[in-house]
Amino acid sequence: MQIGIIGAGGWGTALACIAADNQHNVVLWARQQSVAEEIAATRMNQLYLPGILIPPSIEVTANPAALESADMIILAVPTQYLREVLRAHRFALRGRLVVNAAKGIERGTHLRISQILREVAGVGSDDYVVISGPSHAEEVVRGVPTTIVAASSSESAAEIVQHALSTPTFRIYRSLDVVGVELGGALKNVIAIAAGIIDGLVMGDNTKAALVTRGLAEMSRLGTELGANPLTFSGLSGLGDLFVTCTSRHSRNRLVGERIGRGESLAEIVASMKMVAEGIATTISALELASDYGIEMPITEQVYKILFEGKNPHEAITELMTRQMKREH
Repeated sequence: MQIGIIGAGGWGTALACIAADNQHNVVLWARQQSVAEEIAATRMNQLYLPGILIPPSIEVTANPAALESADMIILAVPTQYLREVLRAHRFALRGRLVVNAAKGIERGTHLRISQILREVAGVGSDDYVVISGPSHAEEVVRGVPTTIVAASSSESAAEIVQHALSTPTFRIYRSLDVVGVELGGALKNVIAIAAGIIDGLVMGDNTKAALVTRGLAEMSRLGTELGANPLTFSGLSGLGDLFVTCTSRHSRNRLVGERIGRGESLAEIVASMKMVAEGIATTISALELASDYGIEMPITEQVYKILFEGKNPHEAITELMTRQMKREH
């Protein structure tokens, strides 16, 4: 296949390498000309995926026209920048198979990426696939065994992605639950920030386990209200991704929380980061969505107060632990 990848961050670069290893013709688009030229010259993406050799067969460019012949377009652009990128560079997406690899909910509109693509680029539901799951780019590109899920309203579209990108170390399952897979990938980042706060405060395994379990409950609660299949949240894009993001040293969202727990301010943390932690913006969108639908999300609410209102994390945890008693399910 002719595969174009929009976004030369860590995940976009890793997916380019996977596609090239599967003998596809791959064009990797970078927003900045200087980044494209550096990757093309050195065959390495030192900023986002250091130490990994990028196959010479991958064309790296900053020219959107280079993707015009692609059969499949993979989007690896952070959610909050996607609308801007699509409008600025006018990528022709309508009528092509579009695969989204980002995780988030747009601020202000509360739209999932499938909804943004429909609104901005006219991408139909049967031409859209979202891939998500426990998959840090740093491990995927090194051949660490990884499984994810590809979700689409079209089974055949999900199958195309499944066969195009699966390798002996990168296994893809199928799903028809686009809403659940998109929301699972987005909401888990909020819980990962909370997990990092626990790590920064040097709390125990009991605390982390409680957080993951109750965090999954509120993810499922909101997702089900928005039309997702509750079973999706026990799968790769729910529990699987939540587990890895809450525990891994590669997780940017967990690291944000850890630094908060150690006493740094959000402004200091964001200013020092090269990559985007999607959970920061998603915390706002998720809490607003929950309010719109009357869904209780106490962990997300406390994360919001810690990040944006300066609440002491110890006070937030005490408030969660002393809430009104209730049944588990």
